[in-house]
Amino acid sequence: MLITLAIILITAGVSIAAFKNGRLLEKLILWPPPIQSKREWWRLLSYGLVHADGQHLLFNMITLFFFGSAIAQLYTARLGLLGFPLFYASALLVSILPSYLNNRNNPRYRSLGASGAVSAVMFAYILLAPWSMIFVFFIPVPAIIYAIAYTAYAVMAQRQGGGNINHNAHLTGGAYGVLMTMILFPSAFPLFLDQLAHPRFLGL
Repeated sequence: MLITLAIILITAGVSIAAFKNGRLLEKLILWPPPIQSKREWWRLLSYGLVHADGQHLLFNMITLFFFGSAIAQLYTARLGLLGFPLFYASALLVSILPSYLNNRNNPRYRSLGASGAVSAVMFAYILLAPWSMIFVFFIPVPAIIYAIAYTAYAVMAQRQGGGNINHNAHLTGGAYGVLMTMILFPSAFPLFLDQLAHPRFLGL
C-alpha cells in the first residue's frame, strides 16, 4: 500500500505542479526532438509524471490505487522493495516505445500520462483475479469482461485513428503487465485458466 501511495503522491504532486508551470511540463513531456537531438532519454519515463488535466490525473491515480496495492505486494514479495517501482517504471517505458519509435521524426508528436503503466498494473491484476468485480461508472462488472471490452474498444479505436488518446500505449502496457507477471509467477497462467473454468465472483 505504501509503495503504491508513494507513486500516486509523486505523480499527483508533479502533475499538479506542471498544471501551473508550463516550463516544467515541457521538460517532462515525451517529445521526440529533444530526445533525438539532445539525448533527453528521461522523457521516456518522465512523461508518466504529467497529465493533460485534473480528470486525466484523477482517473489514472484512482485506477492505480484500486489495483496497485495487490500487485505491489506480489512484486515486493518476489523482488523486494524495488520490485513494484521497477515494474511500474519499465511499464511506462515499454508501453510508449512503439509510439515513440513510430513518431521519433515527428516534431508535432507529444505524449503524457501514466495510462500505459496503469494498464499494466490493471491487467496484471485481472490475470490473477479475473472474476473480481470492478466498478465501471459505478456499475459492477467482472474484471475479465471489462478486460475483453476494453481491449476490443482500444483495438478498434487505434485502427480508426484520430483523437488524443494513445490506445496503443494502453494495449502495449496491458500486454506487458500480463507477460511480466506470467514470467515472474509461472503458476499465474494455469491459475488464470482454472479460475476462468470455475467462476467465483469476488469484490475488489
